[in-house]
Amino acid sequence: MNAAAPYNPLDKGNLGASVAQALLARKPCSLGDLPSFAGAGIYAIYYTGDLEPYRAISAANSLTDPMVPIYVGKAVPAGGRKGVDVAGPSSTKALHKRLSEHRESISAATNLSVDDFLCRFLVVDDIWIPLGESLLITKFAPLWNSLIDGFGNHDPGKGRYNGMRSKWDVLHPGRAWASKCAPRPETATQIQREVAAHLAAMTGLPPPRFHAEQPRAAYRVKQGTR
Repeated sequence: MNAAAPYNPLDKGNLGASVAQALLARKPCSLGDLPSFAGAGIYAIYYTGDLEPYRAISAANSLTDPMVPIYVGKAVPAGGRKGVDVAGPSSTKALHKRLSEHRESISAATNLSVDDFLCRFLVVDDIWIPLGESLLITKFAPLWNSLIDGFGNHDPGKGRYNGMRSKWDVLHPGRAWASKCAPRPETATQIQREVAAHLAAMTGLPPPRFHAEQPRAAYRVKQGTR
């Protein structure tokens, strides 16, 4: 008989999973009607519209309990990437700012509507932000994180437009700065085919929890036994 490994609630993976699970337990809100709030943390964005490439995703995303994020990200306070706690969660608005930037990108796209997007967000102590984001991306492999790159890109600035236009900007044209970047070899139609093939290969929705649970039959006590 193999001895079960003891559960350690302070294990890095378990701590990160608790942060990610706390995000998924949050009530979703409209990305287009984002409330004002302070703090840094993690977030998930969900698509609910009827754009053809994403219908398999939107079918799993009800307005009250969306299940499949199309993008997951984080927002750290200023100085956080250097390990400097410049602004605590009560004073920074990094998370609200990041979600607002995403709202602007979607609004600029000619074939997307911000009304078709929901989000969940969670203000988190700085140390847990990268781990929570990493676990969410690993679990869901969101389409705009894994296959369609570029949604989270910023304007590279004058003199830096030699880089290739992202797949996201080819599929969803409209951001003025992206049109200044070098064209991609793929067309929007080719990228749509990539999306269709990727979603067709999905075997089902990830389980809603992070901690693996034993099959019920493995731990239930049969009637009449002690």
